[in-house]
Amino acid sequence: MPLIALAIACLFIVTLGYSALCVGSPFGTCRRCNGFGFAMATDRKGRPKRGKCCRRCKATGKRIRVGRWLFNRAQRIYREGTH
Repeated sequence: MPLIALAIACLFIVTLGYSALCVGSPFGTCRRCNGFGFAMATDRKGRPKRGKCCRRCKATGKRIRVGRWLFNRAQRIYREGTH
């Protein structure tokens, strides 16, 4: 029984930590372009150069976190349902 309680407490702490992260910083770096806003490419000599703009983050380098996206969606559904 104590092992299950410890596991539940750990999951609760992780959930609260991620919720606090989503509230404090709703945008994270884009995983596709690593926050650059564009893909890195190389020319024929092997030197790095700027590639195309990232379509996922629209060249901003930032993406909304999954937890914040779910929170915004829940708020929108609640708001539309009460009015």
